[in-house]
Amino acid sequence: MYTAVNGIYENGQLTLTERPPTTRRTKVVILFLDESAPDNAASSSSAGVRLGSLEGKYNIPYDFNAPLDDLKEYM
Repeated sequence: MYTAVNGIYENGQLTLTERPPTTRRTKVVILFLDESAPDNAASSSSAGVRLGSLEGKYNIPYDFNAPLDDLKEYM
């Protein structure tokens, strides 16, 4: 099982900012994140589809759920 825990590496010391899920001796993998890289959370607010942007651009016929003539023999 893999679990991510945040921390800060500074002057040769690793300080965890969250409590790890175990107290036993465990192998760990440490990833160093580049602080100069842009944060994805800030850029995601402008990406994607705006809710309600398709309002009035399409309509569903009143008989949308009615049986199709081609399939009457199966029903």
